[in-house]
Amino acid sequence: MPAAYFVVRATVTDIARRAAFDAWYSREHLPDAMKSFGAERAWRCWSLSDPSLHQATYQFADEKALERAVSSDHMKRLVADFNRDWPEVTRTRDLLVLAEEATAA
Repeated sequence: MPAAYFVVRATVTDIARRAAFDAWYSREHLPDAMKSFGAERAWRCWSLSDPSLHQATYQFADEKALERAVSSDHMKRLVADFNRDWPEVTRTRDLLVLAEEATAA
């Protein structure tokens, strides 16, 4: 079974709030989400082409593990916590399955 990914893109338009958002995500949200979801790995990125765009990616063993995570009560709580702390930050979510992986020879 191929790995599956949950991708959350957040737009933090207020440049003055980005450092606080980054600290909150790193210290609170990411560790909480990793534990609550049972994700294998996670990573976060800031876009170089659009500095307001933040992306978090959570990796799961397969689609079933991803589905359990995103349909759980933990997901509802994490969304509610995010909305409470960052109501002005818009987000999109994608569910992905690995189609192919390549490495340098």
